[in-house]
Amino acid sequence: MNWLHTAIALIEADYQRSADTHLIALPLPGFARDGIDLYLKDESTHPTGSLKHRLARSLFLYALCNGWLHAGSTVVESSSGSTAVSEAYFARLLGLPFIAVMPRNTSPEKIAQITFYGGRCHLVDSANAVYEEARALAEQTGGHYMDQFTYAERATDWRGNNNIAQSMFTQMARERHPVPRWIVVGAGTGGTSATIGRYVRHQRHATQVCVADPQGSVFGEFHRSGDTRLTAAGSRIEGIGRPRVEPSFIRTLVDRMMEVSDVDSVAAMRVLSQLLGRKVGPSTGTNFIGMLALASEMRSQNQQGAILSLLCDCGERYLASYFDPSWVQQHFGDCSASQEQLQAQLA
Repeated sequence: MNWLHTAIALIEADYQRSADTHLIALPLPGFARDGIDLYLKDESTHPTGSLKHRLARSLFLYALCNGWLHAGSTVVESSSGSTAVSEAYFARLLGLPFIAVMPRNTSPEKIAQITFYGGRCHLVDSANAVYEEARALAEQTGGHYMDQFTYAERATDWRGNNNIAQSMFTQMARERHPVPRWIVVGAGTGGTSATIGRYVRHQRHATQVCVADPQGSVFGEFHRSGDTRLTAAGSRIEGIGRPRVEPSFIRTLVDRMMEVSDVDSVAAMRVLSQLLGRKVGPSTGTNFIGMLALASEMRSQNQQGAILSLLCDCGERYLASYFDPSWVQQHFGDCSASQEQLQAQLA
């Protein structure tokens, strides 16, 4: 019990040392003149550099309070990278060994960060292989499989307690449209869309939740059909989209799905990076496409209001991939036409 109390205290002390993340108003005069304001909550400023820092903290507290973690437990996670980086941070904080099971094509920058925090990377050839491999490693080591894809939607206190939704609405309080018309997120586990969706209903807000989903993901078709047996090729936008229906993706909490092409995601990543004067990751590009599509619809319908989304992580994690022109050409082809269209839209 002493170890458990110490572990929880360490995580709570780490949280107490952290500030909230900024809400950035995007400089888009064309939409602003029509009464439409766009914002990004900058989750890249967490200690581990991404939105997943919140999830990792919640997952560790959930596992500790459930009695699943003990002194010396090996922590195992299946991930596309960012959750594993954040969990490696918290495992090091508690002095626990950590193994990340990830696809072999995970960005080298994320692998380096996991190693920096003392974690070990176990790479597999397919995103579909991470689940069983993680379970097997947890059994072999006598450790605990965190399983973010199952527990993300239940580990976070969605009613409030400074979760991401409560933080968004608090930060919006003095804006001209304090209750946003839309919140746009991506989905990897589905935990963020579930937290936000539950929060806006609990608070009786009129806000709707849109999931911007990359091509190849299963979530769009699942949202339409409700068939949990569906599978898909999987996303090529790192961090969002999945080849199978994840237990944490609650379709009834999502008001709208929007499929975004890979080319558009990469082009939007570039355009938004130029707009902000700093690099953002590809999943943020996917979110930006969703925001612009909704803003254009609102303009055409003479509607006013605010649209919020997330700056999920920084682009420096993708210098060798999504920000490398040769790599992009090889994997996605020419994105210049899409980039020019987006720039014209913002002119």
